[in-house]
Amino acid sequence: MLNDAATWKSLTSARRLFLIAGPCVIESEALCFKVADKLQKICARHQLFFVFKASFDKANRTSASSFRGPGLEAGLEVLQKVRERFQVPVLTDVHTEAQVERAAQIVDILQIPAFLCRQTDLIQAAVNTGKIVNLKKGQFLSPREMGQVAEKAHQAGGRRLLLTERGTTFGYNNLVADMRSIPILRSCGFPVVFDATHSVQLPGGSGNKSGGQREFAPLLAQCAVAAGANGLFVETHPTPDQALSDGPNMIPLAEMEAVLKRLVKIHAATL
Repeated sequence: MLNDAATWKSLTSARRLFLIAGPCVIESEALCFKVADKLQKICARHQLFFVFKASFDKANRTSASSFRGPGLEAGLEVLQKVRERFQVPVLTDVHTEAQVERAAQIVDILQIPAFLCRQTDLIQAAVNTGKIVNLKKGQFLSPREMGQVAEKAHQAGGRRLLLTERGTTFGYNNLVADMRSIPILRSCGFPVVFDATHSVQLPGGSGNKSGGQREFAPLLAQCAVAAGANGLFVETHPTPDQALSDGPNMIPLAEMEAVLKRLVKIHAATL
């Protein structure tokens, strides 16, 4: 049976790798069901703890014409169905304090987007729900500066926090993943997640949208697990080239099992 305590226990188990994964944005109920079903079965076979993720609204878009998602109510309805049908915890990001309270009624984990990780009121609102909160490191922050974000959340009452590395701005339209950030973030005392697919994003690199180098996502994920990451964040899609958001950096769904099998072996070697 799903509950916050059981989810947190699984996320903090040193002996079991966890996976936060799903499509970037909720394109349809059918897509979410297809991805959740596939990932749930893969994770069960390879003993990974699985959290389904998808966004109801992509508020941070390069172009005003880019697809944002179905919106709060319709999106949460889909996430609730995924949670109930597949009996897996679900995660979604929130962008305003007004969204926090409503999202917390449905999802197991609230996510603070990287660009909003210094928004004090948003962080306080999220931790005040009592939900697990995933704090994504801003592309503009060093891992040591992210310690201040974690402390801010902790002072607001947050005790069940995840810290996610998602790459650092490296000039224009590029990111770099520094594996030193994994042990530095772990020193904050909370589980550390590596966002393999956003770390290979090329922000704004395609003019009116972001580009990406998905071929490097599995490699960076392997490095992060070897460096001590507790979990992975991966966006995946059956046909990434037709995805409505972040397609260039998503791993094809058909490739996920092979990627995860290797990650599990690397994790086992670190124990």
